[in-house]
Amino acid sequence: MSTCSMLKTLERYQKCNYGAPEDNVATNEALVLELSSQQEYLRLKARYEALQRSQRNLMGEDLGPLSSKELESLERQLDSSLKQIRSIRTQFMLDQLSDLQRKEHFLGESNRDLIQRLEEFQINPLQLNPSAEEMGHGRYPGQPQGHALFQPLDCEPTLQIGYHPDPVSVVSEGPSMNNYMAGWLP
Repeated sequence: MSTCSMLKTLERYQKCNYGAPEDNVATNEALVLELSSQQEYLRLKARYEALQRSQRNLMGEDLGPLSSKELESLERQLDSSLKQIRSIRTQFMLDQLSDLQRKEHFLGESNRDLIQRLEEFQINPLQLNPSAEEMGHGRYPGQPQGHALFQPLDCEPTLQIGYHPDPVSVVSEGPSMNNYMAGWLP
């Protein structure tokens, strides 16, 4: 039954039961609104059920009642979805690869910069700081050539802090005024 014929039927019903249609205009509008709401509800309910059925079919359930054409359509839909998923996954992986290549390039530049700084550091300390030989420190026999910063100092086995007497001026017989540093005593 169409909406128009339903309205006519409702109007005839209203006339027969209640008399004049002028009194029942508000009632008719309410019935029309209720009828359209009910039709909208039924339409949405049918759409919801169709979507649920389609979802079950896509999950591989309830395939028995489907015809061969419906199964082929479902297969095309699944193939299309798989292609789209693979495309998105491939794009995501390409984006990750691009990010990793940028990071690799950045780290390579940082590494080259650090190597250059290290080479400059190994050259400049020789120019700014005297080497161990220039300071009077000899090398141990058999010690490989290397950077002055990494060479051990040639010193006596005990640590001597403070006053080191001049061996020429030291008197071996005991303490005397000549054994003290000038400026320490008046």
